[in-house]
Formats: sequence, C-alpha cells, structure tokens
Amino acid sequence: MGMSGDYEQYSDEELIVRLRDGEERITDYIMDKYKNLVRSKAKSMYILGADREDLIQEGMIGLFKAIRDYDIGRDASFFTFADLCVSRQMYTAVQAAGRQKHAPLNTYISLYANSSEKDEGEEWEMINSLISKSERNPEELLIDRENVELIEKTIEKELSSFEKQVLDLYLTGMKYTQIARVLGKDDKSTDNALQRIKNKLKRLI
Repeated sequence: MGMSGDYEQYSDEELIVRLRDGEERITDYIMDKYKNLVRSKAKSMYILGADREDLIQEGMIGLFKAIRDYDIGRDASFFTFADLCVSRQMYTAVQAAGRQKHAPLNTYISLYANSSEKDEGEEWEMINSLISKSERNPEELLIDRENVELIEKTIEKELSSFEKQVLDLYLTGMKYTQIARVLGKDDKSTDNALQRIKNKLKRLI
C-alpha cells in the first residue's frame, strides 16, 4: 500500500480516517487530487486583482487546512468542505492584499449575461447596454470608460462593506448560497444584499 493508485478506490472520507490513523502520505495524494480545483478557483478570483500564482499558493494552503480540520461527523462531504476552505483562504488573501479596484466593466457584463438564475436577465439589461464592443469607435469607448468610473464610484460610495464582499464573490461566478458559505453568513441576508446591490446599480442608468 501507499502508492497513490491504491488510494483511488477509496472515498476522501475513508482516506481521511486512515490519515488520522497515521498514514501521512494521504495528505500528498489529496493535495494532488484537488490541485485543479484550486487552479480553477484561482482563475475566477483573479479578476479581483490578485496575482494568480499567489492565489494558487493560498488555495493550496486552504486545501491543506481542509485536510487538517475536516470533521467527518460535523462537516458535509470533504469536497464541499475543501471547496469552502479554498475559497475562503483565497478571498481573505485578496482582501488582505487590498485589490487595486473592482473588476472591469466587461467582467460585470459577461458574468451577468451568463447568469443561470433565470429572473436576472432583465435586472441586468441596463448594465448590458454599457458593454464595450471591439467594433465601437473611440468616442463610444471613452463613454464606456466614464460609465465604468461611475459604477466604480457608486460601488465605493453606496455599497456597505458586506455588499462589496458579496459583489466581489458574485463576480467570480459564485451563487449567493456559495457566497454565504465563504463569508460565514446565512443565505437570506446574502441574497438580500445581492438584491440591494442590483437596486443601487440600477439607479445609475
């Protein structure tokens, strides 16, 4: 035993029981198994202005903490717990680094446009109207930049720190239920914050 191939037939939960019994190489196996989860999360968090390599490093720290702290009796599946630990570790790092500014407008657009929540299409139509298209002329692009600045100022002035956090994570493609888990809040207050954000941004147009 001990080769990673031998571990594939076991669930994460079973492996962690064995890890607790002293089979330390399981840590390396699980870290390797989930490194792609960390990489994909780093890709989505990158829009918040952090360095991608730093994010991957933070994500691996989060994954290590998840392996260390996972409690089979208390937590959901290991995957769900690891997902949460990785997201939380990365987001804390982004905040600590003090991102330079919010995501550019085209990131807002693409994420709102691709939202899988059916009732949101109309809500974000007004922001869709601001999208920068490559075929636009320089004057239109200048107007777009002014619109971006207006949205930036509104975010800084009008949104509470909690609402800014919710918006940050929403822009990485998270659903409000996932955002609630990362921020340690309940679903309802997170969803309410998202609705308030929409209403505040809607007043811009």
